[in-house]
Amino acid sequence: MFELEEARYEAELAARRHSAVDPDKRLVARELESRWEAALARIRTLEDRQKELDKSIASRCDASHAQLDRLAKDLVSIWNAPSSAMHIKQRIVRILVQEIVVAVDHSAGEVILTVHWAGGRHSEVRIARRRKKPRSSGDTPSAVEIIRTLGSHFDDRELAVTMNRMRCADDPDSSWTIARVRELRERLGIDAFHAKSDGLDTISADEAAERLGISISSLHRLIREKILPASQAMHSAPWQIPVAALHTEVVRIGVQEIVSRRPHNYKKLQDLKNLRLPGI
Repeated sequence: MFELEEARYEAELAARRHSAVDPDKRLVARELESRWEAALARIRTLEDRQKELDKSIASRCDASHAQLDRLAKDLVSIWNAPSSAMHIKQRIVRILVQEIVVAVDHSAGEVILTVHWAGGRHSEVRIARRRKKPRSSGDTPSAVEIIRTLGSHFDDRELAVTMNRMRCADDPDSSWTIARVRELRERLGIDAFHAKSDGLDTISADEAAERLGISISSLHRLIREKILPASQAMHSAPWQIPVAALHTEVVRIGVQEIVSRRPHNYKKLQDLKNLRLPGI
């Protein structure tokens, strides 16, 4: 029980603080002693709760093999039922699956998933890897071409991300970094990008999605459907979106349609994606 371990640690910490205080500082010592006693009281409360829980578990009747067999068959029906909510399936996975180890079989072009079940058994699942479309050397622009085309429109960080996405590295085992991009840009005599001196009232796709209050995937869908005007200096380059286009009627209607398709508990689902750390 994590909460009990945390309480014991807090009590040990309070005890050390009480032992380290100067005895002449009576007010401080009294305050630390009261905190120590409160920590010990919390431990006793949690231990009592743990004992009650252990008793309730011990008092339960053991299920027979026939009952377990029926539950196993019902599990398949519950899992495949269209009415089964996702949170039920998530709870089932948390109970039954201890961990999943992922490995890659490059020779077979498959991803190997080894499922460690809570009962001690293991299952192996093989999934075909998503193969990328091979790109010929003629389709891949050179680093110099990218820097000369995009260097005056984007900062070094955005250029490094774009060049890695285009897979234009001279060495397949290396990647483009901000320092490498800056070195090449300075060698070509191209000035660093400054947003204020760009002269174009455009923003990136990420910033546009944030202003519209939608996800980046929804924004890309608006671009594909020609609802939101956007341009690229070259293939796979970052999108440049006019700020004025965000306030047009057609974009406003498109955003409203996206928002209307969200589930009623959208904010709660978004909050569940955040990592919860104990004690924070």
